[in-house]
Amino acid sequence: ACICEKNKRVTSCRQANGVCWCDSVGSGVSVNCDTLTSKCLLMKAEMTGSKSGRREKPKDAFEDTDGLYDPECENTGVFKAKQCSGNTCWCVNTAGVRRTDKHDADLKCNRLVRTTGIIVEMKHAERNAPLNTESLKKFFKETIVNRYMLDGRYITSVLYEKPYITINLKQNSSDKSSGDVDIADVAYYFEKDVKGDSIFHNNILNVSIDNEELRFEKTVVYYVDEIAPEFSMKSLTPGLIAVIVVVIVAIVAGIVVLVSSKK
Repeated sequence: ACICEKNKRVTSCRQANGVCWCDSVGSGVSVNCDTLTSKCLLMKAEMTGSKSGRREKPKDAFEDTDGLYDPECENTGVFKAKQCSGNTCWCVNTAGVRRTDKHDADLKCNRLVRTTGIIVEMKHAERNAPLNTESLKKFFKETIVNRYMLDGRYITSVLYEKPYITINLKQNSSDKSSGDVDIADVAYYFEKDVKGDSIFHNNILNVSIDNEELRFEKTVVYYVDEIAPEFSMKSLTPGLIAVIVVVIVAIVAGIVVLVSSKK
């Protein structure tokens, strides 16, 4: 037996050739505990734990209904392009985020569209003086590289304008090698850490800048896809629990999709 340090939502852990392998809760897919588990398998494990009562749901788990659902995953751990709940179906990107209107089961999703950019924007709690910008950049770059094992070349920038911190990640399919972790998985792990619901086993992220703990009031995640999403304007109504805003600004070859979640 062994402990999966990078994923606490697993069972049946065993050691094989010096590597800890465990079965992901909900799917039973074997995961390598030396690296991050895919976002699809993590979401499925979280939903399974929530439904079974083995694990208490975060108080805001369903505030963004498109952000947390019981996904269908390929055996490799990636999202299937078409996701359904009952007879209602929609298409997603590689981050598992809905990129079409919801339709019936006859919906066709031709392929899984790659998310090439992710922007994480955080608003820290009120403070009198701004943080030291260089210390802040150093902390987040080192954390993303060391904790989430993302190659530093995929971090395009870390920006600070009190009280907002913005982290930009970019990863084209042509740049990503087979051994690289995916930016969608990194963003999911990071968002869980910031919300105090870490996926790591007994390894809480302490956000401390110059020995001062930093707390966040709000986290917003933007997704940039290689192909523009296919929403009709009539579907973007205020009544939606999940607030999805299509920002009409071309970034590379994508459109930024806003998914907002509050701590």
